[in-house]
Order: sequence, then C-alpha cells, then structure tokens
Amino acid sequence: MSIVSDTKPQFEKAIEHFTQELGSIRTGRATPALLEAVQVEVYGAMQPVKAVASISVPDARTLQIEPWDVGNVQAIESALMKSDIGITPNVDGKIIRLAMPMMTDEMRQKMVKIMKEKVESARIAVRQIREGVKKEIEKTEESDDVKKSMQADLDKLVKEQNERIEEIAKKKEEEITTV
Repeated sequence: MSIVSDTKPQFEKAIEHFTQELGSIRTGRATPALLEAVQVEVYGAMQPVKAVASISVPDARTLQIEPWDVGNVQAIESALMKSDIGITPNVDGKIIRLAMPMMTDEMRQKMVKIMKEKVESARIAVRQIREGVKKEIEKTEESDDVKKSMQADLDKLVKEQNERIEEIAKKKEEEITTV
C-alpha cells in the first residue's frame, strides 16, 4: 500500500461529514436530516434527537417527533426552540410536529450562501489532508521519481474529491432553489 492509497479513508470521512452538514440545510421539503445537529439534554447527558425519539415525515412539509419516553417532550421542545433550524415546534400531547414554512426567495438565497460556506469548509478539509500526505511523501526514503509519481497520484485523488464535492453541492443547490 502506498501513502496515497492509505489516505482514501480520510477523504471519504471528509466527504461523508460534508454530506451530513448539507443534510442539515433546509430545503422546501421536510427531512429528518434537519434535526441531525439538534442535541437534547435528557437523563443528565446531551443526546441527538434521533436517540430519544422517532422522527417521521407524515407529509412533504411536516416532521413528526414522537419521544420514546413521554417525559422527554419538554426537553425536546426546548432543544428545538434553542436550535438554529428556525421552526417553532407544535406540541400535541406526546407528539411534537414541525411544520416547514414556505421558503421565500430571500431564505433560499440565504440557504445557498450557507451551503457554499460548507462547500468551502469541505475543500479546506481536503486541502489539509493533501498537505499532510505531501509532508509524508517528502519524508519517505524513495527516489525523486517515485515521489513525483506519488505526488501525481495524490493530485489526481484530490481532484476527484473536489469534483465529488462540486457534484454534491450542485444537487443540493438545485434542491434548495427548486420551488
């Protein structure tokens, strides 16, 4: 195994993290991924909403959260109010509903801007991995030709990752801007 091929899992983790980050950006449609980052304080510890409740999508514009322990309804509601998702929860007994408001053009543009910031963060992560691998290549006891070959393989891999980021971002931007 070469140094370059050993870094593929690092790139995969960076892309996976990027994809999860994009999932938390609102589109016009309800998706459980919006709640990925919401942490609830239950039983003396912070936990993700999906760890303490089931999340379903009864229709295209509604998320329904049903806590497994009815005593956690207030904690979940409080966490949703404090979160940055921008939706006010509606508590109906032991069920919490989140109605997605229609997105205005201004809101869509704001979401595209947030998405582009996340794209740049993903590119930075890829560059940081590349720099680390470059240093490892320089430290090896290989000949200059082998080092140049490894560098070329690394550049090719980085280019592929950046293309994947662009492709994922393009799909997400389309989702956001589609009315």
